[in-house]
Amino acid sequence: LSTGLRKCLCRAAPAGAVSFSLKHTEAVDVEVVTGERAEAAPGNGGPRWPLEEGTVLRLSMSRASAEVNDNKVTVSYYGEEGGQPIDQAGVFLTGIGISLDVDADRDGVVEKNNPKKATWTWGPDGQGAILLVNCDKESPFTPALDCDDERVFSKEDLLDMSRMVLRTEGPQRLPRGYEIVLYIPVSDADKVGVFYVQNPFFGQRYVHILGRRKLYHAVQYTGGPAELEFFVEGLRFPDDSFLGLVSIHVSLLESLAEGIPHAPIFTDTVVFRVAPWIMTPNTLAPVNVFVCSVKDNYLFLKEIKNLVDKAGCELKVCYGYMNRGDRWMQDEVEFGYIHAPHKSFPVVLDSPRDGGLKDFPIKELLGPDFGYVTREPLFEAVTSLDSFGNLEVSPPVTVGGKEYPLGRILIGSSFPTSAGRRMTKVVRDFLYAQQVQSPVELYSDWLTVGHVDEFVTFVPGPGAKGFRMLMASPAACYKLFREKQKEGRGEATMFKGYSRTDTKRVTINKVLSNDTMVRQNQYVQRCIDWNRDILKKELDLTESDIIDLPALFKMDKKGKAVAYFPNMVNMIVLSQDLGIPKPFGPIVEGECCLERHVRSLLEPLGLICSFIDDVSSYHKNLGEVHCGTNVHRRPFSFKWWHVVP
Repeated sequence: LSTGLRKCLCRAAPAGAVSFSLKHTEAVDVEVVTGERAEAAPGNGGPRWPLEEGTVLRLSMSRASAEVNDNKVTVSYYGEEGGQPIDQAGVFLTGIGISLDVDADRDGVVEKNNPKKATWTWGPDGQGAILLVNCDKESPFTPALDCDDERVFSKEDLLDMSRMVLRTEGPQRLPRGYEIVLYIPVSDADKVGVFYVQNPFFGQRYVHILGRRKLYHAVQYTGGPAELEFFVEGLRFPDDSFLGLVSIHVSLLESLAEGIPHAPIFTDTVVFRVAPWIMTPNTLAPVNVFVCSVKDNYLFLKEIKNLVDKAGCELKVCYGYMNRGDRWMQDEVEFGYIHAPHKSFPVVLDSPRDGGLKDFPIKELLGPDFGYVTREPLFEAVTSLDSFGNLEVSPPVTVGGKEYPLGRILIGSSFPTSAGRRMTKVVRDFLYAQQVQSPVELYSDWLTVGHVDEFVTFVPGPGAKGFRMLMASPAACYKLFREKQKEGRGEATMFKGYSRTDTKRVTINKVLSNDTMVRQNQYVQRCIDWNRDILKKELDLTESDIIDLPALFKMDKKGKAVAYFPNMVNMIVLSQDLGIPKPFGPIVEGECCLERHVRSLLEPLGLICSFIDDVSSYHKNLGEVHCGTNVHRRPFSFKWWHVVP
């Protein structure tokens, strides 16, 4: 209704005409446009306008027609002498109301004709509809994700989709030669799908009408005021070639003559943004803890179960038939979620490492309201840095006045000037494209395994920031050992109760006198300090936000570092309950001095430290507690669309 017809008067005027007047029915609005000037014309035919070159009538209608051609505009032409008109011309009008509507104000309700529905803006006052990638699997009988299937078998699948309503109003039938079509750009065909519910009262059918090979759909016009309900699903997450925005259009088409193609005379557009995949930091509450059962970790499982029971969440054990001897649960998947005003559900990101656990996310996690996404490199070689112990996320931070209310993703990479290992480009591009957790690249290639979780983690804490960052620190370990040596405890023995192939007794004195180990750990400390400086800058942290946990490393034959004793920073965080690798440090007064020191650092924050023996089952295989577990957490209450990237 808002887009009018334009009629040029001069071309239609009879010879000798120099002025004109207008009459029109009540539902019609007429503007006389001459050059840059526009003047509203009353409907009674009173005023007369000079007939000038380029004079145009702009016609629009304020309400829909009840019948075809039930409104009219009459133009009367006058000669030089005025008086009676020398000729008349008229046009019959039919008003069709068309509005394609979505939840543009993000309140869960599809409002009528929101003026900002064709744009998308970020922030608390932003506008624009939101779309979920339909990446879960409602039916166990379908072979693929719901977004890969053009069939819908249940109403539950529709609940994952965003509602879109086509509101029409007008006569019982469209005038001859007109039709309404819904369509999408070719560039969006692999990114969005649209379903229509047929026969809503008599055995519903969910018909796929747009997406992939289907670019347009002729809408059945029903007459009178009507609402046609559609359901829209996302097919792809944002990535380096897709910014996340898709558009859907409805047009009223007119055929001027038989054999001539239809042309659009009115178009309405809506824009959706595909919801990003969002990671969850340690400061969010745990829901489920996942761990593998392998032949040598029975006692570890028992300790993890005790910790999980204390934390009040649920333990999910992946048994041998599914893990096929692969114990590294953290490396295989990363838990996250997607969120729209109408729905939220967890989505697991599957790493490209594809070890024995490669079938676990599809067969054990994917299901109703539990989605799945992966990124596989086509040409790049997959390295250890593509495992998701090398993918972490900070708690929310504010950096130089810029807020990151969902935290910032942390990934390990090679030193900027070296040609070392990096996370594969397709995964990095995916993480950057989500926009709401702006990634920070750290230097982790100095480690044998090369994961960020080997030197940094986060725990809840009091204060404005709400967390502390923990870092592995050889300097802190040497400082503690020297203090104990000065106290006369230099002969305190490490690794008591620790099953080692090397049976030589290790004391504080021996560690401090091992010049090779000292030099190696000076190098490690420099690598960690490089990352410390990056994290302080990119997360806006001060030294008071950081806690150093004692750690020692040794170098392998390739000059990469591995933990000398179980690396305590590689812990599992379940709210206030921490599952920390038992370090088997020097025994002083009947107690491990490393455990005592860590307790003195963390328990004043309200945290509860449980030290878990992971030596035989994880540490000897170059991993620790965090590497062998994974946590599905509650989502943020913060709405990601309020972010300003």
